[in-house]
Amino acid sequence: MSAERSPSMVSALLARPGAVSASGPDAGVASHYGDPVAEQRALAAGRAVVDQSHLGVVTVTGPDRLSWLDSLCTQSVRMLAPHESAELMILSPQGRIEHVAGLVDDGRTAWLITETAPALAQFLDRMRFMLRVDVADATDAWAVLGEPIARPPVDGEPITWVDPWPGVTPGGTTYSPEPLGGDVRPWRLVVVGRGQLDEEIDARLDSGWMLAGSWAAEAERIRAHRPRFATEVDAVALPHEYDWLRTAVHLHKGCYRGQETVAKVHNVGRPPRRLTLLHLDGSAHVLPSIGAPVTVLGSDAVAGHVTSVARDKDEGPMALALIRRSIDPSATLLVPSDGGELSATQEPIVDPSGFSADRPPKPGPTMKGLLMGRGCDTDGGDLPD
Repeated sequence: MSAERSPSMVSALLARPGAVSASGPDAGVASHYGDPVAEQRALAAGRAVVDQSHLGVVTVTGPDRLSWLDSLCTQSVRMLAPHESAELMILSPQGRIEHVAGLVDDGRTAWLITETAPALAQFLDRMRFMLRVDVADATDAWAVLGEPIARPPVDGEPITWVDPWPGVTPGGTTYSPEPLGGDVRPWRLVVVGRGQLDEEIDARLDSGWMLAGSWAAEAERIRAHRPRFATEVDAVALPHEYDWLRTAVHLHKGCYRGQETVAKVHNVGRPPRRLTLLHLDGSAHVLPSIGAPVTVLGSDAVAGHVTSVARDKDEGPMALALIRRSIDPSATLLVPSDGGELSATQEPIVDPSGFSADRPPKPGPTMKGLLMGRGCDTDGGDLPD
């Protein structure tokens, strides 16, 4: 992982009847409450709530907060309207993903929901210089819950971030075959006082909703081809490899750290790897482990690795995997598990061509070296291999 994740906070909801603790990146909340299939069905039907209180919350206050964040991140947020949602990344100087956050501003405070709150807050605090901003890791005070709703909050509702996936936000582009496969997943994250989490959950249960665990939420996320920092991102991750230029990158906003690599890969390069959905053989009733190597049938060479796994209510076992871009999308893949080797077919997320939907024309001889990002003196990095 390319950045420190937020430490797990044990949710009070784990004391609820039937709660089974999750592990790995979802440690601290429930994997399910006794019936994960029913929970996923309720979530898909828009009548379930998910405890996401293991996520971190970073706040930024001060009159310069949005223009300052704009100068640091991949997204254009300088003119973000109150209660408008955005997704952003902080990249390394070489264009590798270091942080991912959902951003919503209430007119006084910028709220960043992230899986790397301590490290993100520390990075932002180091970058304040003389600007009028204050940064705080507010995870101890605020908790997050997830809802299958795509609308922003109405007056009187708490701070809410609406997931823009799978839309292509202004300034973004897509590397997916058109139209995007997977399901469109309405999803928003609601920020509530940590002490009010039980009360907020109960209000939703009283309206006829169901309490769902991370098992159901992850199955819905994977079906939607939605990448996640804690599972998909490693130390050399590029946004292009996940089709994350859809929602988290603005290609025309100006200079930011890592911009040169983003521009080079988009304009004249190709991402070395691609995210793909794997439909796994379900006859053995087992799942592979996260990190399991992926090979092509008939070859011993490792083609990539599994990043996320789920047992879906309809499709059965499925996974996300990060594999070499050059792997034939029609090839049968093999993944080891405790029950033996599982075969898998691919549902491509990032097009194996490595070209985005608005790839610029190939530059002529006089244009070599004159790439977008020229004149940006805050970052460097060569075109990735």
